This record gives sequence, C-alpha cells and structure tokens, in this order.
Amino acid sequence: MTDTPVNLGWIANFIWGIADDVLRDVYVRGKYRDVILPMTVIRRLDVLLELTKPAVLKMKAQLDAAGVSNQHAALCQTAGESFYNASPFTLRDLKARTRQQQLKADFEAYLDGFSPNVQEILEKFKFRNQIATLVDADILGSMIEKFLDPAINLSPNPVLDAHGTVRLPALDNHTMGTLFEELIRRFNEENNEEAGEHFTPRDVVQLMADLIFLPIADQIVSGTYLVYDGACGTGGMLTVAEDRLYALGREHGKDVSIHLFGQEVQPETFAITKADLLLKGEGAEAENMKYGSTLSADAFPTHEFDFMLSNPPYGKSWKTDLERLGGKGEIKDPRFIFAYGDDPEYSLVTRSSDGQLMFLANKLRKMKQNSPLGSRIAEVHNGSSLFTGDAGQGESNIRRWIIENDWLEAIVALPLNMFYNTGIATYIWVLTNRKPAHRQGKVQLIDATAWFEPLRKNLGKKNCRFAETDMRRVVESFLAFAESEQSKIFPNKAFGYSKITVERPLRLTVDLADVARARFRKACLAANEELLADLIDTLAAKLGHGPHRNYNRFLVALEQQRQDVKLTAKRLKLIQSALATRDETAEPVISKVYRGAKAVADPLHGRFAVTLEGKPAVVEYEPDSELRDTEQVPLLEQSGIAAFIKREVLPYVPDAWVDQDATKVGYEISFTRYFYKPQPLRTLEDIRAEIEALERETEGLLGSILVD
Repeated sequence: MTDTPVNLGWIANFIWGIADDVLRDVYVRGKYRDVILPMTVIRRLDVLLELTKPAVLKMKAQLDAAGVSNQHAALCQTAGESFYNASPFTLRDLKARTRQQQLKADFEAYLDGFSPNVQEILEKFKFRNQIATLVDADILGSMIEKFLDPAINLSPNPVLDAHGTVRLPALDNHTMGTLFEELIRRFNEENNEEAGEHFTPRDVVQLMADLIFLPIADQIVSGTYLVYDGACGTGGMLTVAEDRLYALGREHGKDVSIHLFGQEVQPETFAITKADLLLKGEGAEAENMKYGSTLSADAFPTHEFDFMLSNPPYGKSWKTDLERLGGKGEIKDPRFIFAYGDDPEYSLVTRSSDGQLMFLANKLRKMKQNSPLGSRIAEVHNGSSLFTGDAGQGESNIRRWIIENDWLEAIVALPLNMFYNTGIATYIWVLTNRKPAHRQGKVQLIDATAWFEPLRKNLGKKNCRFAETDMRRVVESFLAFAESEQSKIFPNKAFGYSKITVERPLRLTVDLADVARARFRKACLAANEELLADLIDTLAAKLGHGPHRNYNRFLVALEQQRQDVKLTAKRLKLIQSALATRDETAEPVISKVYRGAKAVADPLHGRFAVTLEGKPAVVEYEPDSELRDTEQVPLLEQSGIAAFIKREVLPYVPDAWVDQDATKVGYEISFTRYFYKPQPLRTLEDIRAEIEALERETEGLLGSILVD
C-alpha cells in the first residue's frame, strides 16, 4: 500500500460547498463560518476519538464508580489524545436520528461530553447558539450527514476499498491543520470588511518570519525555543513562524523543540487558534493559547520569549483596558511605568485612542536577557507609530526607550493595499536585544513600497501581494545592511531631538489714569477687594497717572504704600490682570534677584546681569506665556542647544532664553523625509507648448460659440 497524496483543495471545496448546500437559505454568507468552522473541528475530533471511544466510556464508568472527581488526565490517556468525549454518542450515532427534538437533545449531550479544553473552544465559537436555528430549519441532520459523507476523509487513517487499496488517503494532523487554515483564509477573504482585525496576509507573515529568523539562522542550536504573539488572532503568525523555524533547524542539522504562546481578546478568533492547534495534534501548545486582553490582563507576566511576532490592532481605542489598569494617571503596571534615566516614573502609556505601541512595549518587557540570542521581534504598525506623540508623551517615550537601548534594527515600509481592510501605509518593525556589532548604534530603513505584484482580483482593499522575488529583495536588503536607493542607514541619534521651551520676558505697563482706575475698582468690587482699589487710588496721587513702564518699580512703590493692605498672591494677580497691560516697550518684569556668590549670569537659561539701585545683580524675568514658543533641536546638532539658540533664535528675539526644566527628549521617524524623491521641474519649452495648445483649444471653442 503506497501513500496517496491528499487533495486539500478538493476537500476544502467540499466543505465550503456544505455551506452553500445546507445553509444558503438559513444564514447569510457572512455567517456561514459560525457553523462550518466549529463543525469541521467537531468532525475531526470525532474521528480521532472513534477507535478509543469504548475504552473511554469504560474508563469513565470506572472513575465514576470510584468517586474520582479529577478525571481529565486519565480520560485523555485512554483516548490517546489531549482531549476526549465521554458522551455515549459519536456523530455516526446521531446520523440515524429522524426526530429533530431527539436529535437536538442527543447532539447537545454529545457536545457536553467533550473535555474542558474543547468546551472552551465551543463556548468561544458560541456554537451552541446555532443549534436552535439549525433545528428550527430542519438542517442539523443534513449538516451532520454532509460531514459524514464517504466522499471525504477527515481521519488520520486511510479509507481502503474491498481490495485493500487506498480509496481516500489519511489526513495527518499537520495536513488537517493546513486544511483548517485554508477554510479560515477563505472565510476571512469572504468577510474582508473585518478580516484585517485578526488576519494578516500569509505573504506578510512569511516575510516577518524571515526577518527574525534568517539573520540568526546559523546560530540556531538544538534546544527549545519559545514563540509568542500577544495579539494572535487566528494563530497564523505562530504557525508560520513554527514551520519556518523547524525548517531552518533541519537545514542546519539541529533538533529544535518549539513551544507556542498566544493571547487573543476576540472570542471566535481565540477559538480558531486553539482549535487549529488541537487539530494539528499540538494539545500542549493549545493550552498555551490564552483568552483575554494582553494590555489589561497579561496572561504571561513572568515569561520571556525567544521570538515574538504580532500585528496588533491600530487606530483602535484601548480606553477600556486603560480604565482596568487604573486610568492614565494611576497606572502602576511595570510593563508601562518604570524608572528610566532621571525619571522615576517613565511612562509608556499612549493616547487611549490608539494602543498599538503598547503591544510592542509589552513584548520588549518579555525579552530574554540571559541567552546568547536574546530575543527577536517583528511587529506590524501603521504610520502613526513612527511620529505621533510629542516629546515626553507615551508614543515618543516608547520610541526613545527602544532606540536609546539600541533595540531597533530596521523598519520596512510595505506596499499600500497589502491588507484586507485598510489601504493605509504599514510598516514592519524588527527589534532585538542582541544586535550584531556592525548594526550597533544604527537603524536601517527599507522602502519596499514598490516591491509587489498585483492581484488579479481585489480581496477587500488588498490589491497586491509579495511574490517570492519581492520577499527575497527585502530580506537581501536587510541582511546586506548597505546604503541603496531603497535602504538607508542612520545613527540612532538621527531620530532624536530636544524639545526646548523658549521664553521671553513679560513686559507690563501700569496706567493710573482715572478711566483705568475706575475699571480696576469695578474688578475689585467684583472680587470683594475694595481696600485694594483704595490703595491704588492713594498710590496714583503719589506717582501720577503714568503710564508707568517699569512694573518692578511700581511694585516697590506699592509695597511702601500698602500700610495694612497685605499684598497676597491673589491681589497681585488681580493687579496684573485688571490694571497692568502687556507692552513690548516696557521694562521686563523681574521675578527673582540674585546677589553675591549666587549672582552668576546665564542669559541662555534666563539669568541676566543688570544694575539694580546702582549695584550689579543677576535677575530672572517673569516669562510671558503669550510669547512662549517651542523648538525641536536635533540631538545631532553639532554644538548643542546653545549654538542652535544663538543661530536660530537670538538674532530675532535677543531677550529670549530656554527654560531648562521644561526641556524634553523625543524621537520620531519620518520615512517621507528620508525617501522623498523630488519631481523634476518642467522645462520652459514644455510649459510654453502646453499654454499654446490651450490657447488654440480656447480659440476653437470661442469660434464655435460665435458661429452658433
């Protein structure tokens, strides 16, 4: 008996046809998956358990009689799988049921007999919610019968004819998993409006796997590797990464063991991931798939992983997770708030409207620290992760933390329209905490936007894909680490800048004329400060109406005149807002005076040498918030901030200074700037020819109108 190849396409078409044959008039096409996917899982599990079913029922009876409550391990061992079904039924038993209500009761009992790990899959599929619809439409029996059709074999054993010849080949676990993934792909493409939320095109996933594995392929040793996806969707990235790593291990003569870990917040996609692994015979890996939100309920807080891949949701609110973590000002999760540099509470918390970079931060906290290879990460982001967030804000802080730690190897710009539900620009970030020597202190940007082949038919918004040659070009550019038209290499600091706050002094004039004082008295009465208005009237009689353009002298005179009126902060604020007016010709308002040893001038940072009462002093001026401005000074500015201010600011506003306490470091990455290709200007001859052609056309049109 020879091995017969499995026609996966034919089997997939057969199962796909069940939906059209049985569900067409009951479900809309977008809901076929709600029945077909769980039924495919159930049928595969059913055939895997058929041979051991009698032994499982016998063991179940013995355990019940002995009063054993924890029966899972014993029943799995008897079934020979990581799951079991302890009901008295198989699907073939149910096929004979003719009465719908009896079939419904027996089918539900059959489902209830599955082990807890399968129950979780059925629960997340919400498959039991479909039973009433199937029974009411009288199609549950037809559905079961279709999956038992002798034309297809979903068993790991071949179907033989009367002569012992293979009529239908066996479907091993890996091939069954591939079949299931093909059905998932078809349903995702059928529902392309929502597919991008959990389904990354296979070509993009393959490229991501190559980018994290190929650079260290010759360093792979025999041993165990852990692969993680914190937004695993239907598990495609994990299974592709697993296959690629196994293949590289074989190519290099290494015996590798791989364990997969994933977390997913969408119930159905979580069920698909877990079911896919069960169908492949990877029960232990299926147990490593966890349901829930990675951001607010991390399922692997103490784990470290060798390789991590993800396509996290972007442009999607994570406000609910933020609230579960305590709210923006109260988050204490050490993944996102920790001491860094001179900041004891360095925050990676991004805007609640888009949490994609939070998934990357989560991975970076799970990097292996004590292994030769460390960790390698590939993650898909949209363009906003490159530049959103001001210096000191979460997004910028994440970029700063990554780049200053020298973890970012490369970012690859993908072609537009690569994904099913969005045509926007997307990028693959490649990171590691074990950069090779030639990459240290540098970041590579690769523009792969022109490397693709068009699809014959759009799949949602996806109208192109990576051909093998395109993926090879990207990987070769990455591995070569050389400058080209599509590959640029920058020092880490090229993306950093200091955001400085440029201040200018507040200049105030005080007018003590009758009209101004009447207006001020009205403001004082509203604030219950009539004594202050009286004090100003008294001072006006002494100083005269003014205007008084030295606010500092005015305050000295006011202090000398005040008698029993205490000049509280509230009263001084009222004088400044209701009596004084901003005046660029007035003297700067002094906030602090330094004398003696502390009188060290530093005009760049707001400490100016002056003469007060005939003696030298150093003063700080009150800043004018209306004249406040900010500047971004590149970290690569050769002579630093001081040189920048002298060159770019002081020639225009010589009284400006920099608020040292407000300076923040930020990072952003602009692909547009680095790969901008200016369009050549048109020649005068081309412009003249176009104008002459337009004139001739206009004259002809005018002639036609006049003739008419």
